[in-house]
Amino acid sequence: MPDDASLLDARARAYATPLEDIDVSRVDLFTSDTHWPYFERLRAEAPVHYCKSSEFGSYWSVTRFADIVAVDSNHEAFSSSSEIGGITIFPGSQPHESSSFIGLDPPDHDHQRRVVSPLFTSHKVAEFEPLIRERAIRILDELPIGETFDFVDRVSIELTSQMLATLFDYPFEQRRDLPRISDEILNVPQMEDLERTRGERQARFTQLLFPLIMLWEQRKAQGRKDDLMSLLISDPVTRKNDNPELYLGNVILLIVAGSDTTRHSMSGALMAFQQFPEAYQRLRANPALLDSAVPEIIRWQSPVAHMRRTATRDIEIGGQLIRKGEKVVMWYVSGNRDGSVIPDPERFIIDRERPRQHVGFGFGIHRCLGNRLAEMQLKVVWEEMLKRFSRIEVVGEPQRLRSNFVKGYDAIPVRAYR
Repeated sequence: MPDDASLLDARARAYATPLEDIDVSRVDLFTSDTHWPYFERLRAEAPVHYCKSSEFGSYWSVTRFADIVAVDSNHEAFSSSSEIGGITIFPGSQPHESSSFIGLDPPDHDHQRRVVSPLFTSHKVAEFEPLIRERAIRILDELPIGETFDFVDRVSIELTSQMLATLFDYPFEQRRDLPRISDEILNVPQMEDLERTRGERQARFTQLLFPLIMLWEQRKAQGRKDDLMSLLISDPVTRKNDNPELYLGNVILLIVAGSDTTRHSMSGALMAFQQFPEAYQRLRANPALLDSAVPEIIRWQSPVAHMRRTATRDIEIGGQLIRKGEKVVMWYVSGNRDGSVIPDPERFIIDRERPRQHVGFGFGIHRCLGNRLAEMQLKVVWEEMLKRFSRIEVVGEPQRLRSNFVKGYDAIPVRAYR
């Protein structure tokens, strides 16, 4: 959290800005962690709010819990199709044939999602637990005690990249390339650096994707296996006419989703415990509380800050008429702090009566496919952390992801103590 002075200044700016001029998509609000008072004001005064001009064009903001659920659950009126804008606030479109399934509407969405869903059943997730625990123990036992290290690098990225390598049967020694793909997509450059770095970023991204195309060719020759890449290749629905460049949309989606929800929630939990140290001590005394603490971590962090839809017809939401073709942004990060639904939302409460009452995983047909796996990884790593460390102290300013889509951290300097 920013210091009290920064929050007071952000609050003053949020309430001094004319309502029609508020733009909650500004990336600097997320990198400074000062977006909270802007969303607070919108929930109170304009829960369905039109921003006529932003870096990303005009858009509607949906900021209350109930309205978010209404939009997310109505895929007929609010489309995810990449051909008319897709799922993020960023402008642009993508051809249907190269889209990931999250950028499709039914029935194509349902057909493609069904291909990879066998790896995310409750039974399959339970099978992963011993392996994840073994890896978490190894990672945590190698951490220096009383010395400064980067929690994001040594714990969050390391554990999630190992899981991604397992899900894709990706070369284990190259596992760190998988979250790098996500970072290249999600980190928004400073405006003054945008043109200068465009070519460099594209070159890095192409270099990271090339091994995935090579693996596609190998797996196609090997025949059916049970990893994500093989499932995508072996099914005619997702094989994309034997064109490896077209199948990459689904691969990238699963890399981003598999890395970021877990990785940034893991780091977000650390920051929550820094702000509410009594919660960490309560969990050490009673680890069973992790069953409710884990969904509270998802709510608190809201690793996916927003999802976008496009209206397919004129429709009213929250008393506002949204016209066909307009961009509608569901701010999960705001819905998860909606006090009309979630009691005392500004507190991190590890034993909430209804801890799963949050929009962190979305609703409807696009609800996060890997939510069980994400929660299980969080539970395992924090079970093992609680056993080993009396406290973990943040000793420097965290470095936040430059993104208004995924809310997360690039680095957090910490020290751990027995």
